[in-house]
Amino acid sequence: MIRQLDLDGFPVVEEAATDVIAAAQARGVLEPWLDPSFIDAIVSLQKQRQGQPPCLPGEIQFHDRSIVCTAALARYLGSPFSPLLTREIDRIQKEAFFETRVFFIQNLGFITPTHARTISFEESLRFEKIHEEIYRSLGFELVQVQPAPLLDRIRIIQEAIR
Repeated sequence: MIRQLDLDGFPVVEEAATDVIAAAQARGVLEPWLDPSFIDAIVSLQKQRQGQPPCLPGEIQFHDRSIVCTAALARYLGSPFSPLLTREIDRIQKEAFFETRVFFIQNLGFITPTHARTISFEESLRFEKIHEEIYRSLGFELVQVQPAPLLDRIRIIQEAIR
């Protein structure tokens, strides 16, 4: 979906966690999520990507996972919120960096495991629930994007932002 939004001309911020995992695994770290610095590595990469390229005032930018998702990941992993993660959550709230309405892309009813994504479908449902809880606790309104073919989902998003 993020690729299609990019092709449609919207600025996008790529997901960071998969890239952090892939880089660590390339260095021989099989389960980088066990490293205490894992969450901070994601936060740092997300923060770097947020401003690349800079978004114009009033321009909509789509994030394939945001800092709020990283907070959900920390909770899912049982990791405490680090000072860096806490500062970044505080910053996005103070600066109202994100729209208060966010698109919550619902699962398709299955997952395809990869080297970076090893959780089961049942675990992914628990992770999804944690995402919902964290977003709501931070005051976001979730716009549910139901399972549907890609272009139908994109149409729903584009209609919602008009």
